[in-house]
Amino acid sequence: MTASWREFWNRDNPIYANDRHRTLHYAGLAREIAALVPHPDAQVLDHGCGEALSADRVARACGRLILCDAAPRVREALARRFAAEPRIAVMAPEELERLADASLDLIVANSVAQYLTRAELESALRLWRRTLKPGGALVLADVIPPDLGPVADARALLAFAGTGGFLGAALLGLARTALSDYRALRQRLGLSQYAEADMLALLRAAGFAAERRPRNLGHNQGRLAFTAHVQDPEAARPA
Repeated sequence: MTASWREFWNRDNPIYANDRHRTLHYAGLAREIAALVPHPDAQVLDHGCGEALSADRVARACGRLILCDAAPRVREALARRFAAEPRIAVMAPEELERLADASLDLIVANSVAQYLTRAELESALRLWRRTLKPGGALVLADVIPPDLGPVADARALLAFAGTGGFLGAALLGLARTALSDYRALRQRLGLSQYAEADMLALLRAAGFAAERRPRNLGHNQGRLAFTAHVQDPEAARPA
């Protein structure tokens, strides 16, 4: 029996309906992340990157791209795929502790918060704040609000599949997911959910000036996304 979300993502799983779904998902994310890169020399961290099939597109837009994922199997595949790309480095989450203070221009954490406990997220926020440069940005995306359930997620997937040309596969994929241990794992471990006000409070408590983004990254616009910058103590001090 799968014991943790890390173990789930470290093996084959039914999350993607087929290769077209996987390809379109990562191509769309890469396009959106590349658009967030502030300048060609930017130092970028994609924390919880997953398979990142189109990370080379992001790498072309920045000076250095760090791909970080908790699953060893995913990291091994990333290292092989991008071995010839000098701008891409692959790291485990614990390796990020070695990053220098104020060394990153952009951090993207997409579809990460739901798999972390609140304490784990607070720890990650401290790391992200420490490693961001003044003026750098954290984009925390695909956050699940408390009022969004699996049915709404399924509808968003089917809409994406309809435009992406894999509707039949998506319907079969939803059935496979329902019969897999993903459903049992979700019931047993749960997914962390945050209302907009709760996430903004967490970000501000961690020392960020934060706001909700008008759009989430990816296809599911029922989920939330936030942009955060390191709070300037001088600016925050009353006059």
